[in-house]
Order: sequence, then C-alpha cells, then structure tokens
Amino acid sequence: MNLQLTPTQRDVQARARELCGEHIAPRALLRDASAEFPLDDLRRLADAGLMGVNIAAELGGLEAGVVAYSLAVQAVAKADPAVAVTMAVNNMVGEVLAYFGTDAQKQELVPKMTSGEFSSGSFCLSEPGSGSDAAGMLTRATRTSEGWRINGTKAWITSGAYAGVFLVWAQTSVDGEDPGISLFIVDPTLEGISVGPPEEKMGQHASNTVSLAFDDVLIPADAVLGELGKGFRIAMMALDGGRIGIASQSIGIADAALELATEAGVGKHPQSADAFEMMHARVEAARQLTLRAAWLKESGSSNFSREASMAKLMASEVANEVARQCLALVGPAAAAYDHPLAKLVRDARVTRIYEGTSEIQRVVIARDLIRNGAA
Repeated sequence: MNLQLTPTQRDVQARARELCGEHIAPRALLRDASAEFPLDDLRRLADAGLMGVNIAAELGGLEAGVVAYSLAVQAVAKADPAVAVTMAVNNMVGEVLAYFGTDAQKQELVPKMTSGEFSSGSFCLSEPGSGSDAAGMLTRATRTSEGWRINGTKAWITSGAYAGVFLVWAQTSVDGEDPGISLFIVDPTLEGISVGPPEEKMGQHASNTVSLAFDDVLIPADAVLGELGKGFRIAMMALDGGRIGIASQSIGIADAALELATEAGVGKHPQSADAFEMMHARVEAARQLTLRAAWLKESGSSNFSREASMAKLMASEVANEVARQCLALVGPAAAAYDHPLAKLVRDARVTRIYEGTSEIQRVVIARDLIRNGAA
C-alpha cells in the first residue's frame, strides 16, 4: 500500500474540501434544524464528480478509485454527515448497477445517478423484522406473464422519498419453487409504491430516511439485476464496500469534533492534553485502517470483507467516543442542542448501526479469523 496520495486522489480530496467549505458546511446547522433534504448540494457534488467517484468515466463517473472515494466522503462528512451518507449510498447503488447491470441497465441508469439527474439512489434491503438478519426478509417477488409482482415492506431506506431508482431485494418464487433472494431495479414512480413519513431520528436530520411499502408492484422481466437467486451475495458484496463509506463518514465526524475542540482551546491545558493527543492518534489509526480497506478493494482483492468490517467497527466506535469526549472537554455550552458538537454527537450514533451494527462487524471479523487466520 502506497501511503502517499496520488495526484488524482489529492485532486478529488481538494475539490471535495473546496465545495464543502463554500457550500455544505455553512448551512449544516440550518439543514439539521429544518431537516431539509440537500438537493442543491447533491447537485453540486454531482457536478464535481463526487456522486460516482469509483464509477467508470464512460458512465459519467470520475473513475478515481476507492481511496479517492474514501477521502471525498471524509471531507463531506466533516462538513455535514447527513449529506455524506446520502452521497455514500448513491455511490454504492451506482457501483452495484455498474458492476452487475447489463449494458442496457447501466447505460440507462448510472449516468443519471452520476450527473445529478437523479438526486440519489436507494438501497432497499432492510425490513422491519430483518435488519441485521437480511436473509430473513419477507418481501416477495412472484413471476407474472410479463415480469414480476413485488409485495412487502422495506424500512430505514436512505433517500427513499427522493430517489430516482430503487434497488429492491426480495424472496423470489418461480413456478412454485423458491430460488432464493434476487435483486430488482424498481422505478420509484410505479403504481403500488407507498412512501412512509420521514423517520424522526436522533441525528443526521437532513438525510431522508423512510419506509417503503410495495403492494402488487408490477415490474418488467428485465428488471432483475444480476442472476436470479444470487441477490444475497450481491447485497453482501455491496455492504463490504458500503462499510468503507461509513468508516470514512465516521472519520469525517471525528475530524470535525477535534477541530471544534481545538478552536475552543481544548488541548492547551495540561488536564486535557494527554486525552486530546490520544484522540488524535486513534482517529489517525482508524483513518489508515479505512484507507487500507479502500486500497484492497481498489486493488481487486478477492476478499476485503474483514478489513472493511474492521475499519467500520473501529472508525464508528472512535467517532462516537471522540465526539462525546470533545463535547465534555469543551464544556456545558457544547451540550446545547444547536451547538455543532452536540450535532456531531447525535450524528455519530447511527454509524454504529447502519451498514451492519458494531455487533455484526465483530461477527464478520471473528468468522473470517476462524476461517482464514490472522494473516
């Protein structure tokens, strides 16, 4: 792994930082108070190429690689974690379409995601009764004479009320036999789709999170993405990459908390200096672990799952701890609901939950160590 950034990686990082400093960071607290979905900022991210960082140029992406993507998410999350998660999910959905889609599917949808024509895409896997246990989903797709009929409910769907495309996982039934879980491309405007009210969340208020209900939704036969019955494998591969995105988001949150604490004078006093230095060290360790997972994915490693889980576990735990400690060290003023440090404490909490809880990451890591050893 080369620890020096390439010119392309530095360029992507610089453009993300510039955009965030000018547009995203200044309105973060206002967006949080109003729960305003960041449509204008998402268009700006798309114009800068950041809605498809690791997607081929022929599909409208930057083709800059996974390390560059991680650096961009870190920068955006430092400005506003809610914008960063919307960006990260769009990149993840775009990559799934670009990797598993047919030529027609890719050409039809991916450029709309990278260009900003679609404000975002949604990854529709979780359900009210199957979050961590994705294999236990109840949503079902049944073959019809012209395609498929989908029935079921999805929960906690990022950007669900604004997405231009849904990727929907469902149990599939063909001629009375169940081949397993399959993945479908679904147009959000189809009849039979109901969008629930925005979830009233602890943090990341400007990120839209809703439930989706599918009631006899008819989709064409060519809406299957990848092989029939192989959808669970696609979901797990996508989540490995998604965990790099959430690890990167977590690092951005920690960076923002440390910067705010530094501006408040934390670290200058002997009582706080040692703790503050250790926080910086832990954030940097999480950053390097995340960049290594990104490099492994970018290098074409056949299995970066353990490294992605390690990065997501460590970075999310560090972000929560650092945000809380910085708030405590700054003092009572930082505990006000509209203080940026209080916002970061609230924003950080969900990083330990989505894209696989910290408990699930520990299971993934342990299983891989048992199977493959520590090397």
